[in-house]
Order: sequence, then C-alpha cells, then structure tokens
Amino acid sequence: MKVLSKVSIAIGLSLASLVAAQAAGVQHDPEAVYKPTGRGHGEIDEQATAAGKSNSGQAQFSAAKAAASNGITYHGGPVMTANTNVYYIWYGTWTTTQKNILIALAQGLGGTPIYNINTTYKNSAGVGVKNVVTLAAQSSDNYSLGKSLTDANIKTIVSNAIAGGALPKDTNGVYFVLTAPDVNETSGFGTQYCGWHDHATISGSDIKYSFVGNPATIAPAGCGVKSPSPNGDGGVDAMTSVVYHELSETVSDPDLNAWYDSTGNENADKCAWKFGTTFKTSSGATANVTFNSRNWLLQQNWVNAGGGYCSLSY
Repeated sequence: MKVLSKVSIAIGLSLASLVAAQAAGVQHDPEAVYKPTGRGHGEIDEQATAAGKSNSGQAQFSAAKAAASNGITYHGGPVMTANTNVYYIWYGTWTTTQKNILIALAQGLGGTPIYNINTTYKNSAGVGVKNVVTLAAQSSDNYSLGKSLTDANIKTIVSNAIAGGALPKDTNGVYFVLTAPDVNETSGFGTQYCGWHDHATISGSDIKYSFVGNPATIAPAGCGVKSPSPNGDGGVDAMTSVVYHELSETVSDPDLNAWYDSTGNENADKCAWKFGTTFKTSSGATANVTFNSRNWLLQQNWVNAGGGYCSLSY
C-alpha cells in the first residue's frame, strides 16, 4: 500500500485535502500490460507485453488491456473463498493496549458491511470471498532478525513461526508481520509503502503473508498517523487501516494474478487514502466506521459491482 505523496501536510488541512495527497504512482505505458506488485502500484508484465506485440499474441494482449465493466478485471488466478484466518506476528515491543486495538480489528471485521465489499470478488467458478474473518492465532518475535528488516526477512519471520510451531501452516490464512515503531523495513517503508502483501512457498504450501509497520516514528505523515485517533494510539490506528487494506487485497488477489485493473492496481489500491463520509468521536478523533464496540478510520475499498466504486459498505 502506497504512502501519501505529501509528507509535510499541515495539521489545519481538511481530511478531504489530506486524502487527496496520495502518491501519483508509476508512469504508465499505454502499450504495456501491467500486473500488481502488492505494494500499491503496478509494474509492467514483460511476458504479456512482449506477447501482445507479436502477431500471435494480439488476442491475449487485447484481453489483458480490455476495460472491465466495473473498472477491475479478473485474470484467472485463485481467490480466497474459504473462511479467512488471520495470524498476527507481533515483532518487537508491544503494549497490551496496542495489541488490543489490532486484535479488536481482526475479531470484529468479519460480518461487517465494509468487509462485505470483498464478497464481490469471485473466482472462475463464480465462488466469492466470504464475509468471514477469524483471528486464528498470534505469536511474538523479540527482534529475532534485528530492527532493520528486508523483504526476505519478513518471509523468514513467517516461515520461522510456522516451522517452529508458534503458528500453524494454513493455506486459508493471512500472516501479518506487525512491527513495532523502532523497526524499519528497508525496501521502502514510509517512502514507497505503508504495508504490502505477497505469497511464497513455505513448508511446501502456498502461504499468504503481509508486512504492516507501526509508522509512528518512521513515517507519521506519509502513513496517516493522526492525533487524536479513534482508539487513542495514532500509530496503531494508522496500522488498522493498512491491515484492512492489505487483507482485502490478499483475499481477492492472493497470488497477484486474480483481480486488478489495467494499471496493476488491486481493489483497495483503487481507493487508497479515500475515507468517504466521516464523523467525530467523543475524543475529537475522525472516524468512519464502527464495529466491535470501537470506532475506526479505514480506507474505502473498491466494490466490484454497479460499475465499480469506492465505498465503506456493500
């Protein structure tokens, strides 16, 4: 998930101005076919583009470039159609209060109108994502790989948790590596993205996983840290929006070959940093949805119906 492009946003700006300041993304070649990266932008699909420029590949190229009726296209890959199990790996130092915010998110998200948006994404058999999310298990990692992590380290943290028995191996699961504010992800946390998702063969199975860092220290403006915030912790509240964003993209495009648009944007990317109608909480924080006895400020998601649109519910 991409960062806000203007990292020196004045506190007095309206929310509408804030969310309009999102990253412009990569420059798009109209002659190329794009695929998602899981990081808030697409990249050129070299194989599909090359095939499209040959006579034999014109049909494939045209299909890949065709506009979808809802603004997003199915490319044939798997969709997560079973009940979704969320696994949290708490990397670094976390307080109980901080954990409880993210736990409440995962425990309350299933069955809500905002998560129901993901049910509009179906596989080749017409079976869609279920509006069911379970926080299946959690584990802790006390800086096993230090405080400066690479993409490969994130995969290793997930792999170690599974191989060591801290978490079960679950192909219907999404494993979130949640890092404390003193941990950096060196491939671009806070400058290129606020979180990302990917998949890999781990212990012989296709495992879906995601990185979401606490941006309170490294990227407070670029990743949406606000004060006051709905649950009283600006960094963790910012993470909740990214967790929802990455989870939505993972269930609809787990292997990065299912649902995305002509520029490689996945469903939540199409609504990045758009919050819709908001309200003020008793603490003065801005929020837009309520569930599990808490208020939240979550980014909208793309509804794959009715022509396609960003929304907080379906």
